[in-house]
Amino acid sequence: MSDRIFGVVGMLLAIGYALAAFAIEESFLSDAVGPKAFPLIIATILGLSSAVIVLRPDAEPTWPALGRLVEIVAAVVVLILYAEMLPVAGFIIATAFAAAYLAWRLGSSALEAVAVGIGTSIGIYVIFHLVLGLSLARGPFGF
Repeated sequence: MSDRIFGVVGMLLAIGYALAAFAIEESFLSDAVGPKAFPLIIATILGLSSAVIVLRPDAEPTWPALGRLVEIVAAVVVLILYAEMLPVAGFIIATAFAAAYLAWRLGSSALEAVAVGIGTSIGIYVIFHLVLGLSLARGPFGF
C-alpha cells in the first residue's frame, strides 16, 4: 500500500513539474531545444517510474528503523539548507559543506569527508564553470 501512495505522490509531482516547465517563457534568442526540454524529460522519467511503482508495487516494503529515518530527514534538511545557502555562501563553500556532511553520513571518517567535500566542490566548479563556462553561484569571495 505504501508503494502505491509513494507512486501516486511521484505522479502528482511529475504533473506539477511538467506544468511548471510549460510555464517557462521562451526567449526569441533561445536555442533549438529550448529551456523546457530538460524539465519535461525529468517530468516524463519521474511520471513513468512512478506509474511503474503504482502498477507493480512490492508485496510489503521493509521500512528502515527510526534512527535511519532520522538520518534520511537530516540529509534532506542539509540539501534544503544547501539550496538556501548557495546564493549567500557561493557554490564552492556551500557544496563543500553539503558534500562533506553527506560523505560523513555515508560512512567516511571526518577527515575523509572533508577531503571529499572540498574535492567535490572544486572538481565540479572546475568542470562546470571553468571548462563548460556555466554560471554558478558566487560567494563572498567572488567564486
